[in-house]
Amino acid sequence: MDKKNYNPQEIELKWQKIWEEKEYFKVKDDSKKPKYYVLEMFPYPSGRIHMGHVRNYSIGDVVARLKTMQGYNVLHPMGWDAFGLPAENAAIKRNVHPAKWTYENIDYMRKELKRLGYSYDWDREIATCHPKYYKWEQLFFLKLWEKGLVYRKKSPVNWCPGCHTVLANEQVEEGLCWRCSSVVEQKELEQWFLKITDYAEELLADLEKLKGGWPEKVLAMQKNWIGKSEGVEIDFQVDGEATKIRVFTTRPDTLFGATFMSMAPEHPLVPALISGTNQEKACKEFIEKTKRLDKIIRTSEDLEKEGVFTGRYCINPVTGAKMPIYLANFVLAEYGTGAVMAVPAHDQRDFEFAKKYNLPLKVVIQPKNETLDPSSMTQAYTEQGFLVNSGEFNGLFNEDAKVAIAKYLEEKNLGKRTVNYRLRDWNISRQRYWGAPIPVIYCPKCGLVPVKEEDLPVVLPLDVKTKEDGRSPLPEYKEFVETTCPKCGAKAKRETDTMDTFVESSWYFLRYTSPRKEDAPFDPNSLKYWLPVDQYIGGVEHAILHLLYSRFFVKVLRDLGYIDLDEPFKNLLTQGMVLKDGAKMSKSKGNVVDPDEMIQKYGADTVRLFCLFAAPPEKDMEWSDQGIDGSFRFLNRLWRVIIELLPILSPVGAACKIDKNNLSPNAKKLLFKEHQTIDKVTRDLKGKFQFNTAIAAVMELVNLIYLVKDELKQDEIGAKLLSSALSSVCCLLYPIVPHICEELWQMIGYKEHLAITSWPKADPEALQQDTLTIVIQVNGKLRGKIEVAANISDEEVKAKALEDSNVQKHVQGKTIVKTIVVPKKLVNIVVK
Repeated sequence: MDKKNYNPQEIELKWQKIWEEKEYFKVKDDSKKPKYYVLEMFPYPSGRIHMGHVRNYSIGDVVARLKTMQGYNVLHPMGWDAFGLPAENAAIKRNVHPAKWTYENIDYMRKELKRLGYSYDWDREIATCHPKYYKWEQLFFLKLWEKGLVYRKKSPVNWCPGCHTVLANEQVEEGLCWRCSSVVEQKELEQWFLKITDYAEELLADLEKLKGGWPEKVLAMQKNWIGKSEGVEIDFQVDGEATKIRVFTTRPDTLFGATFMSMAPEHPLVPALISGTNQEKACKEFIEKTKRLDKIIRTSEDLEKEGVFTGRYCINPVTGAKMPIYLANFVLAEYGTGAVMAVPAHDQRDFEFAKKYNLPLKVVIQPKNETLDPSSMTQAYTEQGFLVNSGEFNGLFNEDAKVAIAKYLEEKNLGKRTVNYRLRDWNISRQRYWGAPIPVIYCPKCGLVPVKEEDLPVVLPLDVKTKEDGRSPLPEYKEFVETTCPKCGAKAKRETDTMDTFVESSWYFLRYTSPRKEDAPFDPNSLKYWLPVDQYIGGVEHAILHLLYSRFFVKVLRDLGYIDLDEPFKNLLTQGMVLKDGAKMSKSKGNVVDPDEMIQKYGADTVRLFCLFAAPPEKDMEWSDQGIDGSFRFLNRLWRVIIELLPILSPVGAACKIDKNNLSPNAKKLLFKEHQTIDKVTRDLKGKFQFNTAIAAVMELVNLIYLVKDELKQDEIGAKLLSSALSSVCCLLYPIVPHICEELWQMIGYKEHLAITSWPKADPEALQQDTLTIVIQVNGKLRGKIEVAANISDEEVKAKALEDSNVQKHVQGKTIVKTIVVPKKLVNIVVK
């Protein structure tokens, strides 16, 4: 190897081979050592990694290598979120089988990740599309069914005719499928659900346990998604019928002001309500129109409120007034009860609807010292006040009236206090092929029958041909569908829906602790040792569903006796996006930077360094050609200084103990800077992982080495100082740019590799300075700097500051009002 020039390709391949041969990243349970579990969200095997992956995994790798150096037994695994619609659609487009497409992509991406030098324990690699993985997922499904947490029902769903499958609300963008842009339809389908709502209160309450470890914005997003509301359920009887429509409201204080009812077009009572009325045709047309609307849009504030009269009325239970029943596009069946008592005087959405359809307003809350007139109101009054037009409750402060009216409704058997959640049960049914089969059999005699545990896994057949239009081939594949009933032995059929891929990603982090165990999903001792995940890293786009489902799964598996854990992820870091020209990188925008090309040009270490140096991890990072060039220049500079000094360098160790007495000023400066840098980098990498400031601190140390090297290399103590400082540089940079640091470390003369070397510690004595540089300001403006003894008093600092010739020029002939001393830093003289 040519030692004179930095050759990243040669160095990186060399060290990756050594690490693999030595099995440095292979980890075992070891109760004698403190554990640290660091995990990045595993990727979908799309075929190539992108810069977002590089940034995410580089962050995780720094944490893993740092914690290893700090004496922890580190679990740092990698796997593949390998099932799902994207892989299936891509495979169909290329006329290949999804399994072939997926496994080829995994092989390619694994090679890319290894080329970046990440410290993964590849012996723990998992792929969720493998039967040995999803076997246990199917077992969990059966256990949840036994526990009453799985059920099947007809439900209105987002249906993509292009992808031939159900979509989650978040996969519908402006009424179109996020994948193929087909217009999404509303369909009634039999679907499988997990009862996540049974855990709503615990999921909400346990967010308190995550404070300090999770970003506040993520906690807020989870809280809002769960959406706890305390209120009252009230029954409104349909005029002339025994049928009652139940509503949920958080504002029982406005009940006397309800003048109409709004119902979701998909509410189960609607067909019977509109049947035979003059409005039936108009209602059906409105229902079809609303079905095509994106549910997210339907709940947005700027949606144009639209509705249609059903031709029917209901009775206000406290006023006896007849209230017209409308279907409204902003009411959803899955939110609340799917019906809303409309109080247009005190709710802005109802106000806009009432104005549009000329419906009455009734004021029931008046602000203090003001009288609201419904005829002149330009918006709803939603603040606090006192009740009017509310019978026996008149004069009550509205917050007190909430309690009083709720109590009244319960006493009269007209309603009951209850807690409602925005969270809805998790629909896990997908009408596609590439997914984990749902282990259920349909028997004409016995009905729904679970597959026996001993017959798991229900293996997804790979000898099928996918359909060009995306429809699942499973319903027509007799070898899979036709079976016998586990109960009665009669001919029966298998379920052909597959599971939502969020199910696989809700427990994969548990399987990493014992991924090769074949007789159970987990080794209980391994689970106990490694969990919870100490640091989880991934994009904020997964802040709601993936994290919520993972939290739910952990709680369910706890209650099933598999684990003793309430929360899966102790700390969460949501890294920002990688941008180019101010926009997120995407092929459609033509602003993609290929990691492979960058590695070929600069090497993996440079790519890693730039991704970590360009911005704090939680912020978006702007790609910059100048920035990556600068990172490459820095590594070359570090290489050159060590090559130049090699004749005098020796393996004295990082932060070598050196007596600072009788050192020259520059020697003292370097000794202090080395230990100050160790201290700063250690603090910067703790907790929030401020890699950019840590790297900047090491760069400052390298700059100082350049300035003092010619003087210090002349004698033995100077050579020792330089050896120690450069050894510290290699240690501090190793988690970030491991290949070049290993090579330089070896060149200095160390026999033990950095991969198994301890993290350096700053010497408190070396951090004590003999002299300090004090900044002098006059009226806040810099006027001078002075060198003083470290133990100088504030009074002596003031005196020395006034002796400075430049300072004297700026205070001459003026009155000194006061002198402010910031100890060990600055003096500000205020004059007039």
